[in-house]
Amino acid sequence: MQIWPGQAYPLGATYDGAGTNFAVFSEAAERVELCLLHDDGSETAVELRESDAFVRHAYLPGVMPGQRYGFRVHGPYEPQHGHRCNSAKLLLDPYAKAMSGAIGWNEAVYGYHFGHPERRNDLDSAPHTMASVVVNPYFDWGDDRLPRTEYHRTVIYEAHVKGLTMLHPDLPEELRGTYAALGHPAIIEHLTRLGVTALELMPVHQFVTDHRLADAGLANYWGYNTIGFFAPHNTYASWGDRGQQVLEFKQAVRALHTAGIEVILDVVYNHTAEGNHLGPTLSFRGLDNASYYRLADDPRYYTDTTGTGNSLLMRSPHVLQLIMDSLRYWVTEMHVDGFRFDLAATLARQFHEVDRLSSFFDLVQQDPVVSQVKLIAEPWDVGEGGYQVGNFPPLWTEWNGRYRDTVRDLWRGEPRTLAEFGSRLTGSSDLYQGDGRRPLASINFVTCHDGFTLHDLVSYNEKHNHANNENNRDGESHNRSWNCGAEGETDEPGVLTLRSRQMRNFMATLMLSQGVPMLSHGDEFARTQRGNNNAYCQDNELAWVHWPQADDDDPMCAFVRSMVWLRRDHPVFRRRRFFHGRPVEGTHDELSDIAWFTPEGEEMTQQDWHEAHARALTVFLGGHAITEPGPRGEPIADDSFMLMFNAHHEKLDFTVPADHGREWRTIVDTARDDGHPPWVGPDVAGGEVVTVTDRSLVVLQRPA
Repeated sequence: MQIWPGQAYPLGATYDGAGTNFAVFSEAAERVELCLLHDDGSETAVELRESDAFVRHAYLPGVMPGQRYGFRVHGPYEPQHGHRCNSAKLLLDPYAKAMSGAIGWNEAVYGYHFGHPERRNDLDSAPHTMASVVVNPYFDWGDDRLPRTEYHRTVIYEAHVKGLTMLHPDLPEELRGTYAALGHPAIIEHLTRLGVTALELMPVHQFVTDHRLADAGLANYWGYNTIGFFAPHNTYASWGDRGQQVLEFKQAVRALHTAGIEVILDVVYNHTAEGNHLGPTLSFRGLDNASYYRLADDPRYYTDTTGTGNSLLMRSPHVLQLIMDSLRYWVTEMHVDGFRFDLAATLARQFHEVDRLSSFFDLVQQDPVVSQVKLIAEPWDVGEGGYQVGNFPPLWTEWNGRYRDTVRDLWRGEPRTLAEFGSRLTGSSDLYQGDGRRPLASINFVTCHDGFTLHDLVSYNEKHNHANNENNRDGESHNRSWNCGAEGETDEPGVLTLRSRQMRNFMATLMLSQGVPMLSHGDEFARTQRGNNNAYCQDNELAWVHWPQADDDDPMCAFVRSMVWLRRDHPVFRRRRFFHGRPVEGTHDELSDIAWFTPEGEEMTQQDWHEAHARALTVFLGGHAITEPGPRGEPIADDSFMLMFNAHHEKLDFTVPADHGREWRTIVDTARDDGHPPWVGPDVAGGEVVTVTDRSLVVLQRPA
């Protein structure tokens, strides 16, 4: 075999049409062997003798795409000093573009012997671990371009590759649960009819089902257990896992882009699948443990702010390089449109505290590629001071957990909710205005993958996670949910009617709020997980979306679709600037852009906002008072709207303020469940009284 010196960059395996360059970083290594793996179980070892700045490299002519490989690192195994090198462990390439196979949970994949963590384990892990794969980087993207949908026009749909597609009746069985299914016309048609502009995929980086779950017959369904930050998860590929997963993912992205749908990845750069000091040795730990992980004062152990056993060392230049190289790769080579960062507060922990000016955010801010795509933070982790909603840098948007909590509290009837609800409805200026951000920094959601589905939010007071085999101890216990009078499944007509109304209330509120709305897959069909609010390990029909035979036959889906399109058709619901609360000079009606009223039609006072029993209000949105210009500097004018919220347990009479318009049309009434379209109702004159059913929402429209 010919072995040429090769190059230290780019890291990973890079095929150029004639051969492959291999490069891997390890400061701790004394020697590094590249192992080419053969289908008969044998391997050919090539020592990487060239080293530049601790990057070992070589070029091998004739090594083609589909070649499986791994590394063996010879170096110190001294856990007391933070070193865990062990040449008996075949290691995955941190920069591998694809990975093949699965982990077999044998004692050989661990660096120690079971029951004796102080004893080094020299069993060969190769027969029981995954392999890295050389991929072909060439792909015909045609005229594919990133849609670059502006935030104020964005509607996000959070989905799981397998969960969304596994039970779709119009998908061929061999495509269900795969990347190919995402690009299938049946899925794309549903998303486009629904009005979705961005598909936010739960983790598709290569992940691992950990030993505990595998022994229990469960799976890491959600995928928040990454081992490969460049590789599409192999079991989501219908064509094979020798690099075919890369082509299949690219084809799905191209198909979604053709439909005008962006692809956002939920990414997990805060920890890896290697777990704590008792976890397996799969990649980073065996390459250079101290360079990749935050070690405790006693280097045998790991600092953990993620609840998963380890945290990546965010002050290490090699970790930062890995993350930035990965992000750029997914944008430039895989054509994704943005990222949602899991437990993003951990990425800001250079030392102990969360620092919004940490090196990671500096790198993102100045990067000419990554800074130009959508960047969404899950702004918390489990460490001290980890709840950071509203504290991320101006370039970022955030999952607004306070929006979720407040909207849930309002509709379940919690006292003293109105004041905060007013802020959440109008874009959370208290969180985002102070640092120059706008309402669009707020990613609004009522439900997501983590927690109750929309159906279960109105059907259960308590979590029911017994299927997870953790004695119902896992998952959030304070869900701000309300079962509407019966726990779980029921045949009681009154309870079912109220639950349907509450689901419509949540969806309507979400689409009428300033900010960027996010739907959770299947909520448009009122899917249930039977009260399980932590279905991370349920890779089965409990967590998969059950599709109706036809979308048009599902009344909930029709309602959600109507609310999404109402929002998309009217810029008054997707303002790019915060409200001023005063008239705008030059408008013909001289009304303010927003006004707040009691149900009696009187302007809200400070006392009204903080009354413990107050659970109702009217919001006026002035379509002639939009201050931001259109894309060519033209003024934007829209219809005006009255939003009447009644979260009280009894029906209330709302007086339409007489001085804010003479003629109004009812376009939404969430209490309408008589078979008529719930978004059409009677005309109303200014000064008239509208009776709003208990726990319901009415929207009036006045044409421009």
